[in-house]
Amino acid sequence: MAFFLETLFGGLMVGMLYSLVALGFVLIFKASGVFNFAQGAMVLFAALAMARFSEWIPQWTGMESKVLANVAAFVIAGTLMFVMAWLIERLVLRHLVNQEAATLLMATLGITYFIDGLGQSLFGSNIYKIDIGMPKDPVFVLGSVFEGGLLLNQEDVIAAAIAAALVIVLSLFFQKTATGRALRAVADDHQAAQSIGIPLNRIWVIVWCVAGLVALVAGMIWGSKLGVQFSLTTVALRALPVVILGGLTSVPGAILGGLIIGVGEKLSEVYLGPFVGGGIEIWFAYVLALVFLLFRPQGLFGEKIIDRV
Repeated sequence: MAFFLETLFGGLMVGMLYSLVALGFVLIFKASGVFNFAQGAMVLFAALAMARFSEWIPQWTGMESKVLANVAAFVIAGTLMFVMAWLIERLVLRHLVNQEAATLLMATLGITYFIDGLGQSLFGSNIYKIDIGMPKDPVFVLGSVFEGGLLLNQEDVIAAAIAAALVIVLSLFFQKTATGRALRAVADDHQAAQSIGIPLNRIWVIVWCVAGLVALVAGMIWGSKLGVQFSLTTVALRALPVVILGGLTSVPGAILGGLIIGVGEKLSEVYLGPFVGGGIEIWFAYVLALVFLLFRPQGLFGEKIIDRV
């Protein structure tokens, strides 16, 4: 039982991180009706900025406090993501208002390659580390309940807590604020939202800024766990099944989808992997997403795409 719970908790922790990346896709789709292929590049760019500025700031200023250096690096990286969001709206999206979804999709592909190249030019292409002080040693908990206790990774627990807190804040933002309601109105119908005075350009800037902040937090956490390298963009590919499972239009769906896939990957690898030679964790999420595409393409909580057109 203890081993099962360890596997279950491990899956939940990873699932929260998947949900965090998937949120970026959902936010952009809710505001523009287009799948944002640039989200993976945004995660990488934000992680590179965080890693490099946390290294450069102590060199430039002589700052000895790692905490202050990380805070300053986070602020600078966040500012860069906001500037990037403003430039994307000003130079690209503003000229594509009310265009077909396919046109916007191609625009995000172009943005992807531009951000990838810009990140490499500004920050280099080596492997960098992000050290934000998260403990990496595992700990034993519930020793009085289970013999020997449950083994949990402290870094995973803290990362999942950060992801959960951000998810809660975003959910409240969409449900309780005037800006969040305006975002939902734009998602439902661009032209109707404009007709009642909602400024589409400003809404797109806001949602890209929020997606940039989500990318920064996701990049910071994944960079701390895996190191910052250009293969970090593949983390976005791990989030694709999450948005398919949960629904492209649903923030709660992104959360639940991430948890289901995280748990499913871990349990299937541990309990079914030995019978099929392992490797289930690599393809489990994509097979599950394929099943949903065949039988429920809108996902668990998403709307049918045909209803949005």
